[in-house]
Amino acid sequence: MSAPVPQPAVDQSIELEIGGMTCASCAMRIEKKLNKLDGVTAAVNYATEKARITAAADIDPQELIREVEKTGYTAALPASRDLPGEDEGEQPDPELVSLRHRLIGSMVLSVPVIALAMVPALQFTYWQWASLALAAPVVLWAAWPFHKAAWTNLRHGAATMDTLISVGTMAALLWSLYALFLGTAGTPGMTHGFELTVAPSDGAANIYLEVAAGVTMFVLAGRYFEKRSKRQAGAALRALLELGAKDVAVIRGGAEVRIPIGDLAVGDDFVVRPGEKIATDGVVVDGSSAVDASMLTGESVPVEVTAGDAVTGATVNAGGRLLVQAARVGSDTQLAQMAQLVEDAQSGKAEVQRLADRISGVFVPIVIALAVAVLGFWIGAGFPLEAGFTAAVAVLIIACPCALGLATPTALLVGTGRGAQLGILIKGPEVLESTRKVDTIVLDKTGTVTTGKMALLDVIPADGTPADEVLRLAGALENSSEHPIAQAIAKAAAGQFGALPAPESFGNVEGKGVQGIVDGRGVLVGRESLLADWSVRLPADLATAKASAEAAGRTAVVVSWDGEARGLLVVADAVKPTSAEAIRQFKSLGLVPVLLTGDNRTVAEQIAGEVGIEQVFAEVMPQDKVDVVRRLQDEGKVVAMVGDGVNDAAALAQADLGLAMGTGTDVAIEAADLTLVRGDLRSAADAIRLSRRTLGTIKTNLFWAFAYNTAAIPLAALGLLNPMLAGAAMAFSSVFVVGNSLRLRFFRSTAGGPAATPAAANAQPVLQDA
Repeated sequence: MSAPVPQPAVDQSIELEIGGMTCASCAMRIEKKLNKLDGVTAAVNYATEKARITAAADIDPQELIREVEKTGYTAALPASRDLPGEDEGEQPDPELVSLRHRLIGSMVLSVPVIALAMVPALQFTYWQWASLALAAPVVLWAAWPFHKAAWTNLRHGAATMDTLISVGTMAALLWSLYALFLGTAGTPGMTHGFELTVAPSDGAANIYLEVAAGVTMFVLAGRYFEKRSKRQAGAALRALLELGAKDVAVIRGGAEVRIPIGDLAVGDDFVVRPGEKIATDGVVVDGSSAVDASMLTGESVPVEVTAGDAVTGATVNAGGRLLVQAARVGSDTQLAQMAQLVEDAQSGKAEVQRLADRISGVFVPIVIALAVAVLGFWIGAGFPLEAGFTAAVAVLIIACPCALGLATPTALLVGTGRGAQLGILIKGPEVLESTRKVDTIVLDKTGTVTTGKMALLDVIPADGTPADEVLRLAGALENSSEHPIAQAIAKAAAGQFGALPAPESFGNVEGKGVQGIVDGRGVLVGRESLLADWSVRLPADLATAKASAEAAGRTAVVVSWDGEARGLLVVADAVKPTSAEAIRQFKSLGLVPVLLTGDNRTVAEQIAGEVGIEQVFAEVMPQDKVDVVRRLQDEGKVVAMVGDGVNDAAALAQADLGLAMGTGTDVAIEAADLTLVRGDLRSAADAIRLSRRTLGTIKTNLFWAFAYNTAAIPLAALGLLNPMLAGAAMAFSSVFVVGNSLRLRFFRSTAGGPAATPAAANAQPVLQDA
């Protein structure tokens, strides 16, 4: 007997939650460290603060955690949970809370310090000592995260924006202490006057406390808003799971017993009443109804189900009572699998490094090297050691760009504030990078291009029958039905005629329609099969009209009374009146529109033709929408996705830029990068234009923030920089950055959105938590 062939060990997939990262270079450092281990392939995502690792089966996850900790960061295995996203993020983030406290503290303490330094009239006798008392806690306590990150970077031979902030603020504080205690800056009555002359100075009379405090405050503000914007990466998953039922009525011992959803087991029979959510995936055992699955499938027409048909958890029973046998529970359900798709798509997003970090990766080492070179030059040239230190420290101080702390947050806050006035919510700075490169925009159909609700489009009467009478009698009867199509007809009738007559009798024929007596007439409204049961046949003209409507993807409802077919009511998910104009705007922005829907191809192509879209993906299941987006990305396209339903969430997360209609579900909004509050597709074009404009403003701000400081470095190196010139350069660069950002307030919507009213203009800018 031959020995069994040994099977190769299967690699394990490990996810770690990483803590302590302050910029994208931190993620790169951890990734490089992990990938040096044998049998390990790691990808670290700064945005989601997670590491995805493929490792050999014999590698202990704790070994990976120890390796990350050696790099100076924290790592932990995610807490176990039955469903992705469950219980995640319920507790406040201690790092975010700490940042908020530090920001508030630094604002309270820094504003007086800056005012005292910049306004000589405020400089009372001992103002410099008051400035020290206020600025020291800002530099030592509020700026502690920067000092800690700088120390970690130093241990690994790296330099980031944190390094420059830490070195610059500490240099400013230490030199100010030297000037106050050992120099002449502590003399009572000392002032910083408006001296704009360039002259050498030994620095002993100069303090730079406003630089240290101001830089800390501004950079903390930027860091806080960035952290807040990516705080809830799992919010989309929690929103998905919130859609499910919380408890369920199961049949136990022949009686209904209501139990928590977590206690439901495969094989249990449970009851779903009209209007209730179906608790989990299962098969109908008894009853028939219409199920509204649009939130999950995108199919606008409710699906008729009867015994033997499969139903999906979280869809809504819109009709009769159903008895369902549970087929899948917990993490096996379609809802949970969709949540996993969203998590995978979010975790797999490419890292977007902040531009300031990329620039500082080069700028910081150059500045530090220059400061050392300046010190060496002055000492080597025979000047006093004090003069050399003055010049070197001045280089570090002027190179610490105050305006850089303002460059991103001011443009972002003004841009997002203006966006909020126009019904556009932008999640954070990393979103803006994507808008510049997008060349393809994928649009969900239901609720995005269309209204997402059934509406009466046409009334086609038979010869000799008034169209008004067809709608009035059908609307009166359908008013007693809960079916979405019936409600669309009743709403249209009520809108035209006001009060409708009450049926004298009403009956619901399951799966076929309704019947009853209205104004003494026996009325039938529903499918053609309902009329056949009463031996009523459609005349040729109505039969032709019905076939034409159905060929266009619409639903034709037949109306009969007194033994004759009297007309047709054509019902469909109507196209929004602004959608065609929105498509034209996308094309003008250089974007190729694509329609993506779970609806049938006939309907999809008819809608696409109506609004001017050439490329259509139809009959696509929710889990396949991600594949379509990924396929377009694999073709080299940079994809934006606009959607509103649960079925769009994973695709929104996968896309390079996700835009959610605010009229849609919370899960779609949480998974997206931009939210369009008004539900007008034209606002998606506005969002892209505004985002591109905001990104351009940030880049202009960053350029000038560095340019002003770089231009002043030679003066500092020559020892010609006095505090007034340093303050003036920093103030001018900051004023320029703020003024440039404020130009975004004049952005105008092409969608006819509201202009900024005085109340709106003074409103608090919105940066969406996500």
